[in-house]
Amino acid sequence: MKWKILVVDDDQKTVDLIRLSLENDQFEALVAYEGLEALAVTRSETPDLIILDWLLPHISGLDLCRIIRSESTIPVIMLTAKTTENDKLLGLTLGADDYLTKPFSLRELVARVRIVLRRTYQSEERPTTLQIRDLEMNLQAHEVRLCGKLVHLTPKEFKLLETFVSSPGRTFRRQELIERVCGPDYDGFDRTIDFHLRNLRKKIEVDPWQPSYLQTVHGIGYKLRRMDDAK
Repeated sequence: MKWKILVVDDDQKTVDLIRLSLENDQFEALVAYEGLEALAVTRSETPDLIILDWLLPHISGLDLCRIIRSESTIPVIMLTAKTTENDKLLGLTLGADDYLTKPFSLRELVARVRIVLRRTYQSEERPTTLQIRDLEMNLQAHEVRLCGKLVHLTPKEFKLLETFVSSPGRTFRRQELIERVCGPDYDGFDRTIDFHLRNLRKKIEVDPWQPSYLQTVHGIGYKLRRMDDAK
């Protein structure tokens, strides 16, 4: 499973550059553009690490770092234009694990992400097997089994299922699924993902018309139902 990194900055260009650098380095990138949104994503998605800008709307990066640290041990790398030693010490005192001043090198930021992850979790190895009820995915062998029986998936179906199984209960919008499965530069029909999802349901659902795994969230997108979710 990929490391999940939350990028929080109110500048969309900065967020896009960091997200692209992380994804090119095989991380999964979540994004938020202000403090309240970042707090909600942190609580719902439980990222492995947060890259956090100091100056944010609604809740400052410092206050958000303080809240996050009071609720979890998720490591935080602060990004800021503030360069004094006192500013750095303040961020570290409030719970930041590392500190990078703007402008910064994207390569250095990704390197620091890896260092902090290694220091926090001791190893960069992630589980190679994901399981939801009777559905098991082996990411290394690129295999899917349902009740122990091998299920043959196309590469796009496998990527689609991996996206859902990696974040059970989370609702994905169609455009987000298209970008993950087909790539950010895909410019084909936006209903392509429905085709792959329909075929995937035929392969893993007892009744594709009443799916117990991959469910439609009307008006929003799709999600993988957890055992404790209401049908």
